[in-house]
Amino acid sequence: MRIARFAAGDEVGFGLVETDTDSGDEYVARLNGHPLLGDIKLTGERAKLADVRLLSPVLPTKVVCIGKNYADHVAEMQDITGETTEEPVVFLKPSTAVAGPTDPIFHPAVSERVDFEGELAIVISRPCREVPRERAADVIFGYTVANDVTARDLQQKDKQWTRAKGFDSFCPIGPWITTGLSIDEAQDLAVTTTVDGEVRQSGRTSQFIHDIPGMISYVTSFMTLLPGDVLLTGTPAGVGPVRVGQEVSVTVERLGTISNRVVARD
Repeated sequence: MRIARFAAGDEVGFGLVETDTDSGDEYVARLNGHPLLGDIKLTGERAKLADVRLLSPVLPTKVVCIGKNYADHVAEMQDITGETTEEPVVFLKPSTAVAGPTDPIFHPAVSERVDFEGELAIVISRPCREVPRERAADVIFGYTVANDVTARDLQQKDKQWTRAKGFDSFCPIGPWITTGLSIDEAQDLAVTTTVDGEVRQSGRTSQFIHDIPGMISYVTSFMTLLPGDVLLTGTPAGVGPVRVGQEVSVTVERLGTISNRVVARD
């Protein structure tokens, strides 16, 4: 299933994204309630996908990120972040960094270099702590697409990543949550980032240094994850800057695309 959070007029709700087999048009079938809090029930209302505004598919309490999870990205970033470590590198983005799949990315005036980082994201299904590797699938609700936007010059200046990763709008996610993929399927998906249509990143999740069960097990060894929390899994090589006016798009195979234009922060 593809589960979206959307706005239609003054109303915000969740819906299943469906494709009409005859016309090929895509629709959103409204759901009753929150899909993470109970059984999914259709209300009978339906709208064309083109007539609604897609929002971030979840509002997490936190976004937990895994850094240095592709060897080629580690190599290109050694001068800023250093070499990889045996254990996953974990950092947080605040919930206020989350933006929708077509929302603008605000370029802060204090930064001279804002980078894109396209990633696969995992949405957590239930409260969990100390999850063993073999139970990782039990706490995954689904998968979505993310851009771990980073003020690269501030990351280098601060010697830690909170400010560089935490600006409002620095975590676009969407366009929906895709459920039903196995961990094996999720660990062999293409991740592609373009800027104004030009490919800048092209990798596969099969290149992970730390696999999905390992990431979940490690993070939950010291932190409780809650329903709707988002786990970013790292970015492949090719990260680079975007300027005001450019549009950055991240596509994860089988999951969809998010496209966000960079605008100046007033």
